[in-house]
Amino acid sequence: MTDKMAWEPVRRELDRWQAAGRVARFWLRDDDAVEPTPALETLTALAGESNVPLTLAVIPALTGEALAARLGEETAITVAVHGWSHTNHAGPEKKKQELGGERPADVVLGELREGFRLLQLLHPARFLSMLVPPWNRIDASLVPALPGLGFTALSVYGRARQDGPVPRLNTHVDIIDWHGTRGGRGEAELVAELVAELRDRFAGSEEPVGVLIHHLVHDAAAWDFLSALFAVTGRHAAVRWSSASELLEHVAQ
Repeated sequence: MTDKMAWEPVRRELDRWQAAGRVARFWLRDDDAVEPTPALETLTALAGESNVPLTLAVIPALTGEALAARLGEETAITVAVHGWSHTNHAGPEKKKQELGGERPADVVLGELREGFRLLQLLHPARFLSMLVPPWNRIDASLVPALPGLGFTALSVYGRARQDGPVPRLNTHVDIIDWHGTRGGRGEAELVAELVAELRDRFAGSEEPVGVLIHHLVHDAAAWDFLSALFAVTGRHAAVRWSSASELLEHVAQ
């Protein structure tokens, strides 16, 4: 179970925001969506009950009509392009990457063009022309070509630099312990990261805090953390959960 006292640092930091008359912006990105699953149902129910807009990074080559039909009634979910097939093409000694320099650029860009077209066709009402590279990695030489494919935004992990051909809307807190249990990370560690991100924003950064999740690998710890996050932030006057579309409109201004 979640320890309510563990969240006091977040509450205190948000109280500071409220006292200053400021509002912290958050957004939620879920990677690797493909088809309807019990885990996806849990996520959509939790986000819906908490009024948290959700961006699903969908893998084009692995998805189809089933997910499109499931999302047909949803109004607070957007769909972004998660590469093409989430296939690692990097060598054994390199970090995993689908959108790297190991293959000809025209091949990689051709896959992205097809992925864009497919998801736009499947999800016309909730399609977001944002690229989410698998493993949050894309070769820098490919980025200038993104506008020509129709992409208007890019989302990876870490501090966003707004000096490229498309705006960036990044994530900053990944709740999964990829190098250990491959389930939810420790609550205290995640709370400390959230507080650090909030303090950075209070000091002057206008970047929204992006929370990164992967519903397909969530264990009890991950679900408990997400539930607590929504409960603590959802009841606080100094927090606003925004959709990716809304935030990108702000970045473009």
